Amino acid sequence: MNDQSIYDILRQALWTAVLMSAPLLAVALIAGVVIGLFQALTSVQENTLTFVPKVGAMLVVFWVSMSFMTATLVSFFQDRVIPMIVGG
Repeated sequence: MNDQSIYDILRQALWTAVLMSAPLLAVALIAGVVIGLFQALTSVQENTLTFVPKVGAMLVVFWVSMSFMTATLVSFFQDRVIPMIVGG
């Protein structure tokens, strides 16, 4: 195993992490913008108003996308990591 293969597997691992976290981050961004817009329009400045709906939305999206995240992680290990360990 040389340096190039280590950097390649690290790059692929980082890309897999980005793919897995993208749905959660997108929902957090959208929920934050919508709630911020609502707070600006109504002049309601409550900290729990931003936190609770954002966490609720993220939990729902996490529950819905768990199969995608699991399949992505399993395919990364089966296609990249395990053959590299076995093949040397």
